[in-house]
Parts: sequence; C-alpha cells; structure tokens
Amino acid sequence: MTTSVLVGGSSGLGRAVAQRLADRGDSVVITSRSQERATAVAREIGGAAQGLALDLARPETIADALAEVGEVDCLVISAIEQSTNSIDDFDIAAAVRTVTIKLVAYVETVRALHDRLTFDASVVLFGGLAKERPYPGSTMVTTANGGISALVRTLAVELAPRRVNAIHPGVVGDSPKWIDVPDHPHAPRTPIGRLVTTAEVVGATEFLLRNTGINAVDLFVDGGLRVT
Repeated sequence: MTTSVLVGGSSGLGRAVAQRLADRGDSVVITSRSQERATAVAREIGGAAQGLALDLARPETIADALAEVGEVDCLVISAIEQSTNSIDDFDIAAAVRTVTIKLVAYVETVRALHDRLTFDASVVLFGGLAKERPYPGSTMVTTANGGISALVRTLAVELAPRRVNAIHPGVVGDSPKWIDVPDHPHAPRTPIGRLVTTAEVVGATEFLLRNTGINAVDLFVDGGLRVT
C-alpha cells in the first residue's frame, strides 16, 4: 500500500488532496497543529487515514512529531501562513513566522523524513500565484513562494532519485475563502473565463505525484491568469 503524508492536510487544498489519495487506497497521514483536529479530520477522511500533531512554526519539534511515521511514498506539504505585510507597515514577527513556516519548516520536514522516503518517492511543495503576481501586502508571501521554486530545484538534486516538484495554485473559486465572492475581479481576466477549482488543483497535485518523468518543475494551476 502507498503511504502518503500530507503536512497541512487537515484543511483547505491539503485536506482535499488527502481525501483524493485516501479514496484511491493510500494509507494517509495528515497533520495539524492540534492532535484533536488531526484525529477528527482523519476519521472524516476514512480508510487508513491517521492524524498527527505538527507545528511548522516550531521547526525544532518536527522531527520528534514525525518519529513514528514509517516509509513514505508521497509527501505533500501544503501548510501556509497568509498574512498581509507591506514595506510601509512591516511586521517583523509576522515576516519571520511566514518564512519559518514556508521555508525553514518545509526543509526540516523533508530532512526529518529523508531516510524514510522510498527510492521512487515523490514530494510536492505548495507555493502560490503570488510568486508571479504580487499584490498589496504580499511582500512576504511573494518572497516565500519564490523561495519554494528555488527549494524544489535544490531538493531534486539532494534527494535524487526521488522527485520534488512545486504546485502554485491561483485563486481557487470554490475554496472557503472565495466561494462566497462570485464576482471576483480575476475571473473575467483569466483566459479560461473563470477561476480554477479545488478539483483541478487536486488533480494537478496527483499528476505531480504519479508522473515519474516530472521533476524540479513549477506547475501553475491558475487558468493562465499569470499571462494576462
């Protein structure tokens, strides 16, 4: 049985990916800052899902939190820290937290599981469209997502022959954040004429996990918004 670990798999896109992998028969491990929430969501996902408490804001605790995880075939890290931060009103503590979660903790998670990644394991890291399309207040989000692109390239070398890729979702129209905003200004500017869906992001993530020829790439799932 394939074992998939979803860091940040208790909510949002990570939760949707976890459900897809569980439905295809994977043994799924999801994480949340709260053990209670991780356990509850794992129960909802069903199958062989289990939950673990893991706090990416405290990277020094990650190795211990993952100590009981066995061999890993697929690793998806989707946890995010979205906070508005601009040069004119710069919050240093928030900036440090964003970079710690998105870059330091992502690397530490991979390092902690390195010796348990199977020979043909696949890793997918979540970035975001802000990497290419900054917006007011996205200073640290844009910077961190840009770091994800650099990270997948170096990890693809360091973890070879295991594959490492990044996925960068655009505005996901049916996500909890945007589902009640039917007239999002990006929708008419997107070449496909609409916002992308959760199912499309999940499908793209599964493609990166399963296609053994794809390595060290940035995959944008934005309907082409970045070219407009």
